[in-house]
Amino acid sequence: MILREATPLDAADIVGLVNRAYRPSSEDGGWTHERDLVAGNRTEYEQLLSLFRPLSKILVLCQAEVIIACVHLLHNEDSTTDIGMLATEPNFQTHGLGKRMLLEAEQYAAEHFSATTFRLCVVLARPELIAFYQRRGYQQTGEAEDYPIDAGVGQPRIDGLQIITLTKPAKRLAEDRSLL
Repeated sequence: MILREATPLDAADIVGLVNRAYRPSSEDGGWTHERDLVAGNRTEYEQLLSLFRPLSKILVLCQAEVIIACVHLLHNEDSTTDIGMLATEPNFQTHGLGKRMLLEAEQYAAEHFSATTFRLCVVLARPELIAFYQRRGYQQTGEAEDYPIDAGVGQPRIDGLQIITLTKPAKRLAEDRSLL
């Protein structure tokens, strides 16, 4: 498997992967999907292309030429890097690729952006996903917001759906890498 930075030529493949991971059909899907909570695509082609800009990177993990996992990083002026769009091909979920991609994202942010803090948002109605991040050193900040309908990332299927913010100090990275 090869980890690399994505290019705009990868956009269509990444869109497909992300939508399969987050909103798969009823017969597909691993444990990380939100299909019962949110309708519609998680991302669109033009939306993904807009992520190719300074201080924004998408990392992809490839098996042969096929992208099987991805993660997006967006560095902010306050030395915080937002981590999002972490997705693994549903057939490969439970193989440790999500953990690996999260660690690779943190390492990249620390090395290339000098990030001091990693931040991510999770749907509050996904306690198993929140627990996944907490096992990796992320802590809830107490911030909660309504699901971002205007962001073009799908429509809630349930009323009052919220997202919460979790953060992790970059100094925990060396400790976490030793667990691999």
